[in-house]
Amino acid sequence: MAIGRNNTIVTKFILLGFSDHPQMKIFLFVSFLGIYLLTLAWNLSLITLIRMDSHLHTPMYFFLSNLSFLDICYVTSTAPKMLSDILTEQRTISFVGCATQYFVFCGMGLTECFLLAAMAYDRYIAICNPLLYTALISHALCVKMVAGAYVGGFLSSLIETYSVYQHDFCGPNTINHFFCDLPPVLVLSCSDTFTSQVVNFTVGVAVGVVSVFVILMSYGYIVAAVLKGSAKSRTKAFSTCTSHLTAVTLFYGSGFFMYMRPSSIYSLNQDKVVSIFYAFVIPMVNPIIYSFRNKEIKNALRKVVERDHALFSQAF
Repeated sequence: MAIGRNNTIVTKFILLGFSDHPQMKIFLFVSFLGIYLLTLAWNLSLITLIRMDSHLHTPMYFFLSNLSFLDICYVTSTAPKMLSDILTEQRTISFVGCATQYFVFCGMGLTECFLLAAMAYDRYIAICNPLLYTALISHALCVKMVAGAYVGGFLSSLIETYSVYQHDFCGPNTINHFFCDLPPVLVLSCSDTFTSQVVNFTVGVAVGVVSVFVILMSYGYIVAAVLKGSAKSRTKAFSTCTSHLTAVTLFYGSGFFMYMRPSSIYSLNQDKVVSIFYAFVIPMVNPIIYSFRNKEIKNALRKVVERDHALFSQAF
């Protein structure tokens, strides 16, 4: 603790985490470590596969590889600290560390909102204007859209982070969560948080409305174009869009449920369970969603396996 602004100012927080029962802690550690390693393995494998196969050097897979990179950073912003806290008694995090963790976590999440919107726009051009696709969606434009997603995401995160952590925190300092998320931190402030809640709600709505508007408009035009085509073209178009729509539904659904509810109906214990879903499960399943019904990724993976098998056979 330190003295300032006539209050005892909190310099570190205690993360309550999950159960303190020894056997439960082992189960939680093994489970979350497994999820984290699978998330890293599947997303890194997808990035590597896209880079190795020249047939996947298209805008759609450029965005997809960036989504995998985002998911790796997203889960890494919370997982290592949480895994360490499960095994230790001193589950503390400094004030600056807490603010930094939230800034990175929030920044990655908001960047993903913009990136999912860019991916929807890419699908719109590919399906509605296929002859102009190469001209309209150039590599330079893709780079600009990804860079814009990062700039927009982290600027929004900076506003949210500052609006929360500029408050006085004069005790208690126990966060009923496994990482420094917005709702459980804000309830610890000993100053008026109304303005902060308005700011965070406004930023969240602005990012959500802009990205969801782009997604809905893109898919509105896609549906209109597809319904005019043949049955074969409809099947192909909906096949390429299903995975993206699934990822969008999971990500936005959990995000809106967590952050867009009135503060009066928050349940911190319940929210920890919801947080596991959007902080751990979604980054793990995204590469599966995008690969499960994707023939191009399956063909690229088959080529890698066949090439490795041939090299192994030659060596022995």
